[in-house]
Amino acid sequence: MTLLAALGYLTVIVFLVLIMTKRMSPFTSLIIVPIVFGFIGGFGPKLADFAASGVKSVAGTASLLFFAILFFGMMLTAGLFDPLVKFVVKAVKGDPLKVIIGTAILAAVVSLDGDGTTTDLIVCSAMVPVYNKLKINKLYLAAMVIMMNTILNLIPWGGPTARVATVTKIDGSVLMQPFLPGMVLGIIYVLVVAYFLGKKERNRLGIVDLSSSAEAEMAATLTAEEEELKRPKLIWINFILTLIVCAALLSQKVPSNVCFAIGSALALLVNYRTLKEQKDVIASQAENIVPTVLVIFAAGVFMGVLSDSKMAEAMGNNIIALIPSSMAPHFLGITSLISIPGTLFLSNDAYYFGVLPVLMKAGAAYGFNNFQLGVAALTGQAVHLLSPLVASIYILLGLTDQDLGEWQRFCLPLCLVLYVIYVVTLVITGVLHL
Repeated sequence: MTLLAALGYLTVIVFLVLIMTKRMSPFTSLIIVPIVFGFIGGFGPKLADFAASGVKSVAGTASLLFFAILFFGMMLTAGLFDPLVKFVVKAVKGDPLKVIIGTAILAAVVSLDGDGTTTDLIVCSAMVPVYNKLKINKLYLAAMVIMMNTILNLIPWGGPTARVATVTKIDGSVLMQPFLPGMVLGIIYVLVVAYFLGKKERNRLGIVDLSSSAEAEMAATLTAEEEELKRPKLIWINFILTLIVCAALLSQKVPSNVCFAIGSALALLVNYRTLKEQKDVIASQAENIVPTVLVIFAAGVFMGVLSDSKMAEAMGNNIIALIPSSMAPHFLGITSLISIPGTLFLSNDAYYFGVLPVLMKAGAAYGFNNFQLGVAALTGQAVHLLSPLVASIYILLGLTDQDLGEWQRFCLPLCLVLYVIYVVTLVITGVLHL
């Protein structure tokens, strides 16, 4: 193992230990840990450039999250999702089992847009008030959202599949096709998990009698200022505006951050005419926007130092070097296994653009093609969204008031079952050879 690889492993391990044990916040550890190990590695004079490069690389993501949170936050403030919440309250009839299963189904439908941020914002906007009303554990809400998003993230316009398609030069729909049986079984599995979690909450809480007063009780939790910012008469205009923004996102002809920026400006103009109202609405969203965007820029520092110092590349090469030539027939299985820590500890960009090309070169020498290696590398997506380097999870955790470490510990075993489902179905269909 090279010194660079060792420093890379130590950087990742120390970072994870600090946030899992709650010794540091993700923001501080994402910046301090790589800087410290960068100095140890002798990169002191270059660290500022590494960090700046990383910050620039996440600027697009940060601006996307900034405007996405602002847009959906304004829609929530204006009352766009109020009818959906009222419908859910009536439909579930106070039954936690129906609420959690409904959450999973809603998350699956919304995840079809391929963007985790949008899924988190829409599902949480609709369901958090219901969970609060019924006193259901919101950890289960965060789990349902991330598990369904994990499965549907494999669609061709989803982030990981698009990256692998770029590297392997194979169409995303072709890469997704072998996963379809596993994705279907995965969705069924998540619904089964939702059933058991719902049964557990039903036994704990019982079925709450939600009479017609339930909506009034939920409305009573609003402050006078929040009530003043509701725009029930503009709900159809806001609905049409939201559809237009989502359609623009799906078309992929306009950058996502630009879609939400324009949408936010129009939403502000339509719903809040006075300068004071606009200032108040923007200020009210800052509580959700600032912590999330700060973490994204901090993650940029982390990734910038790991990438530009070549620590990430050294870790990838070290992992490959550990594979003896006698294991060549099992290289696809090894690639699949590597993808678990690879996508959990590295960003999708770092893993698929940095490590996968090296794996492809090694795999080609063993007689495996890019399609097989690309599919094997995608199996690790079962756990990727639990990575602290994924920007959208901080929105999910913020909206559901969950701790990162506790949420990871709860979801990791559940997501590993998804990984097993992927691998087993790929082996049965003959795509993956262990």
